[in-house]
Amino acid sequence: MKIRFGLVIALMMLLSACAQTGESSDSTLTNLFVVTPQEPDARYQLEIAKLNEIVARDLELPQESRAELLYRRGSLYDALGLVTLARIDFNHALEYNPRLADAYNYLGIHYTQMEEFSYAYEMFDGVLELEPEHPYAVLNRGVNAYYDERIDLAIDDFKRFFEAQPDDPYRVIWLFLAEVENDPTAARLNLAKRRVEHGNTEWGWSLVDLMLGAIDEQTFLNGFAVRDLKPDETLAERMCETYFYLGKLKQLDGDFSAASVYFRLAMSTNVFMFLEYRYANLELQRSKQALEVNSQSN
Repeated sequence: MKIRFGLVIALMMLLSACAQTGESSDSTLTNLFVVTPQEPDARYQLEIAKLNEIVARDLELPQESRAELLYRRGSLYDALGLVTLARIDFNHALEYNPRLADAYNYLGIHYTQMEEFSYAYEMFDGVLELEPEHPYAVLNRGVNAYYDERIDLAIDDFKRFFEAQPDDPYRVIWLFLAEVENDPTAARLNLAKRRVEHGNTEWGWSLVDLMLGAIDEQTFLNGFAVRDLKPDETLAERMCETYFYLGKLKQLDGDFSAASVYFRLAMSTNVFMFLEYRYANLELQRSKQALEVNSQSN
């Protein structure tokens, strides 16, 4: 069974997170369960081994073929959390074929994670020049603008991404997260309106309900967090999303101690390919900074 009811683990993490403030931030955290981290995919590792052999052996490969092999190996490294190796391969792939839009997209994500926002904009703009209808470059550029605190730019990109598929709850949530930075009241009204107009039975809409306050945190964890798990979806993947968005909700409530716990839990899932995993550490650092500011002002 992949879910462990880790009261002791959750308490240890809570105490660690709250040590900076000297107080427990939320009794709900004592009832958390902790999911087993996702195992590295053996198929990816085997494919990397095969690609290593091809790249080393076939020195006369055409440049475009070598670029594709390096890009593929980089994407596998990325899926296994080996981001430095992935970044080396993406850059080498672009040396052989500068028109690989997906390689620029990956590099842009990595630069956002490192808070190298200017470089990330260059990467995402490059993607959209090569492939104007790229399915995720607009989202990723919006995320970059969001963390770069250029909220108006983030809203523009998130709105464009949302309008392409308004029944996708994650597009609704990211647009809300940006809008709430400018006008919390209007953002919540917009979120409620989009929920009514576009909501369906997909699990992600329960996250929207959580953001709206239609479901409280404990009810969500007890009754909704692992509901309707798809055959191709792991518990670690589901809980990575759950922990991340609970962390964002706690930030909005000003409870940065609880938010820090949730972001640590999101990172503990090892779902390296998920957006929520990629940015959990950045969110954790910002929650820590908010705690430090609060402690200095008290």
